[in-house]
Amino acid sequence: MATSQASTPIATGDLPARRDAGSRWALAAVLLGFFVIMLDAMVVNVALPAIGDGFGGGMTGLQWVVDGYTLAFAAFLLTAGAVSDRVGARQAFAAGLALFVLASAVCGLAPNLGVLVGARLVQGVGAAMVVPSSLALLREAFPDSGKRARAIALWGVGGSVGAAAGPVAGGLLTVVDWRMIFFVNLPVGLPALMMLRRADRSPTREVPFDQVGQVTAVIAMGALTYAAIEAGADGFGAPPVLIALAVAVVAAVVYALAQARGRHPMTPLPLLRTPAMRLSALIGFALNVGFYGMIFLLGLYLQQIRGLSALAAGAAFLPMTLLTSFMGPVSARMMARFGARVPVIAGQCLIVTGLLLMAAAPASAPTGLLVALMVPVGAGGALAVTALVALLLESVPAERAGTAGGVLNTSRQLGGALAVAVFGGFVATPGGFVDGLRISLVIAALTVAATGLAGLRLKPAPLS
Repeated sequence: MATSQASTPIATGDLPARRDAGSRWALAAVLLGFFVIMLDAMVVNVALPAIGDGFGGGMTGLQWVVDGYTLAFAAFLLTAGAVSDRVGARQAFAAGLALFVLASAVCGLAPNLGVLVGARLVQGVGAAMVVPSSLALLREAFPDSGKRARAIALWGVGGSVGAAAGPVAGGLLTVVDWRMIFFVNLPVGLPALMMLRRADRSPTREVPFDQVGQVTAVIAMGALTYAAIEAGADGFGAPPVLIALAVAVVAAVVYALAQARGRHPMTPLPLLRTPAMRLSALIGFALNVGFYGMIFLLGLYLQQIRGLSALAAGAAFLPMTLLTSFMGPVSARMMARFGARVPVIAGQCLIVTGLLLMAAAPASAPTGLLVALMVPVGAGGALAVTALVALLLESVPAERAGTAGGVLNTSRQLGGALAVAVFGGFVATPGGFVDGLRISLVIAALTVAATGLAGLRLKPAPLS
C-alpha cells in the first residue's frame, strides 16, 4: 500500500524577520550599555566631596577615583578593539558590560578608598571593552548603510542622555547616599545583558593574539594618560611626568615596530593607511580637544570664579547635553542626503564658532550667556561624531570594525586628555585664570578649525 508523506515547508520568510529582531535587540542592548557608560563617566564628579567625607581621604585619593577610571579606559581601548574582532563583537560587549556592572557593585560596597579606586580601574577596563565592541556590533547587526547610520544616531542619543543625566542624577543620588551612584548602574546594565542574549551571536576569527602589540599598547596609552593627568597638576617638567612620557615613547616605538613586522598585528598597517581611518582619527582627536577642553575649563570657571556649587555647575551643562541628544538623528538625515562630509564640516564650524564667542565674551557676561554658548559646541560635536562613526564603519570590513572603533576612540580619548593637561597649565599661570581660559578656548578653536581641511577630503557620497 502506497503512503504519501507531506513535506514540511521551510519558512524562509521567517529568517529575515528573526534577523531583524536580533538587530533590534542588539541596538537596544548597545543603546543601554553606552547610556550607562556615559552616565557613570559624568555622575562621579558631583559625588567626590561626599566620598571624601565618607572615607576621609585626601584630595589625591579622591582625584584617582576619577583618574583611575580614565587611565584604565584609555589604556585598554586599542586592546579591547582588537579583542572584539577576534572573540566576536557580541561576546566582547557582553564580557565588558558584565565586568563593568560587577565592578560597579564592588564600588558601591567598597569598605575603603583603596578598594574603590581599584574597582574604578576595573570599571574603566570594562568600559573600554564596551565602546569599540558596541560599534562593531552595530556594524554586524545593520549591514545596510542607511539603517546603520540611523542606528549609530540612536547610539549617540543614548550616550548624550547619559551624559546629560549624569551630573543631575549624581547630585540627587548623593543626597541619599553616594554609594547609590554606583548601584544605579545595575538596574540598567543587567537588562542590557539580558537583551543581548536575544541578539545573534557574532562570528569569531581564529587569529593569534599579538602579545607584544597588546602589552605595549596598554603601556603606551596608560603612561601617556598618566603623564597628562599629572601634568595638569604639576606641570610637564615634573619628574614623574617626564618619566611617564619617556615610557610612553619607548612603548609606542616598540608597538609600531610590532605592528610593522608582526605576522598578526592587532592594528594592521593597511587599516591605518585607509583615508577614512586616518581622517576619522585626526578629526576625532581635534573634536575632543574642543569639546572636553571646554567642559573642563568651564566646569572649573563656573565653580572657582563664578562660585557655583558642583551641582549647579553640572546643571549649567544640561541645556547643551539635552540638545545634543537630538543632533544624532539630524546628522543621520544629513548623511542620507549629502554624505558624511556635510555634517562633519557643519559640526566643526559650530564648535569653532561657539569656542571663539566664549573666548570673546567679557568677564562680566551673565552665566546664562555662557550656558547658551555651550550649545553650538555640543551640537556640533554630536553632528560630526555621528557622521565620523558611520563613515568609518562603512569604510572598513566588518571583521575589523572593533579595531577601527578602538583606534578612533583612542585618538578621541587622547585629544581630551591632552586638552585637560595643557589647558590646565594655562589656567594655572600667574597671568590669571580668565586669561588662561581665553587662550585655551582660542587654541581649542584653532585645533578644530585646522582639521576642517581634512573634513573636505571626506567621502561626499550620501549613505543610502
